[in-house]
Amino acid sequence: MTTLYLDRKGLELKLDGAALALYENGSRVRTVPLALLERVVIHAETVLSSSLVGALAEKGCATVILSGRQGRRLAVIQGRAHSDAALRVAQYAQTQDPAWRLGWAKRFVGAKLARQQRFLQRVQAGRPDRSKPIFDALQSLRPLRARIAGDASSLESLRGLEGAAQAAYFRAFTTLFPQSLGFCNRNRRPPRDPVNACLSLAYTLVHFEGARAAYAAGLDPFLGFFHEMAFGRESLACDLIEPVRPLVDAWIWEIFRARALRPEHFTLDKGACLLEKTGRARFYEYFEQFLRPTASRLRGYCRLLARVLRSHAPDLPTVDEEDEP
Repeated sequence: MTTLYLDRKGLELKLDGAALALYENGSRVRTVPLALLERVVIHAETVLSSSLVGALAEKGCATVILSGRQGRRLAVIQGRAHSDAALRVAQYAQTQDPAWRLGWAKRFVGAKLARQQRFLQRVQAGRPDRSKPIFDALQSLRPLRARIAGDASSLESLRGLEGAAQAAYFRAFTTLFPQSLGFCNRNRRPPRDPVNACLSLAYTLVHFEGARAAYAAGLDPFLGFFHEMAFGRESLACDLIEPVRPLVDAWIWEIFRARALRPEHFTLDKGACLLEKTGRARFYEYFEQFLRPTASRLRGYCRLLARVLRSHAPDLPTVDEEDEP
């Protein structure tokens, strides 16, 4: 086990030696050694003892609290900050270098488009009924990817190209799902269909993992290069997950294709599409398998970025854009 997902009301968590003890209605129901945990995700009303919170933080186990049935992130509890303040100073210095920022952003956005292309190419052969929208998307993505690598001379122009690529990609991506799911575009806050509900929750959890990886590496999650600084936004985490988003999309498509999640696992409440309890349990079960390699990838990005910043080298971090989605 690496993640403990808590999605049941009325639980109480206490520290028992070197273990986390779960209580329900005053009775102990489970014990989990702290050494097995990397993160705790709480998605329901839960009582935590301060001694447990301190022990989790000391072990480097982050706790994320999601609010409401839509799973918006409310709070994160992490351990002591990395001691290398000089690394964060170097990171800040690079945010003031437009050329370096553009180079970083091109690599990460380019990797994102490469994965979007490969995902659509992979599903193209098996979906002749969707060959036209997939073909059209690929025809748009190829020149946009080339322009990102060559023509984009500013972050503004890069963002415009990335937005055009995202629109072209999603026009094809939406056609891969049954019409009964009602997935026709990307929408959030609130998500209005089952696919968007799962995308929003998965992106939230992956973003948390990106921020956690940055924090553990000694980086400031709020200082990004592609994403501008904005109050309350972990812009570096936003950067880090850009090349991971197509992997999330592919995973979401797989779990719906396998019918691991079905329409009966969702409900509508005032226009918001929400995962029911059984659906959330299934989602977390499958997401844990997806998260392991994804978290490792994000940690690798952060270690490489930290190494480049510490060495003051002009080289930019590379992105493993050629691996399969």
